[in-house]
Amino acid sequence: MTAPVDQATIGRTLVIKGEISGSEALYIDGRVEGKILMPESRVTIGRNGKVDASIQAREVVVMGKVSGNIECSDRVDIRSEGSVTGDISTVRISVEDGAALKGGIQVRNEQKHKEVQAQTSASTDLQKAMAATASA
Repeated sequence: MTAPVDQATIGRTLVIKGEISGSEALYIDGRVEGKILMPESRVTIGRNGKVDASIQAREVVVMGKVSGNIECSDRVDIRSEGSVTGDISTVRISVEDGAALKGGIQVRNEQKHKEVQAQTSASTDLQKAMAATASA
């Protein structure tokens, strides 16, 4: 495993309007309006963070306020002090007691389904090969 990737921080007093994209982890404790595109990374919205944007990331952790749609390739974690208003599309989701969520949730299992199919297929082929060897 390689060394952890650096984390960029948007501080409490910063306001960003527009599009943010990149490949490092992002911690937002300020205000962001627009679009956040971090498909390979983790985006964390801190307790003071306020995001009015669509978010596309590998993982999203919400401790502040998010208004906008979230699309994750891995996991969305809404902590007890967090709130999300918007639709969420993800593979895994966790919503703690006390968290606020208003919107639709789509939990995809495409990747897991494909992995299970591949494993099942490989396992079936192995069993057939073993059966053929045993009967020979």
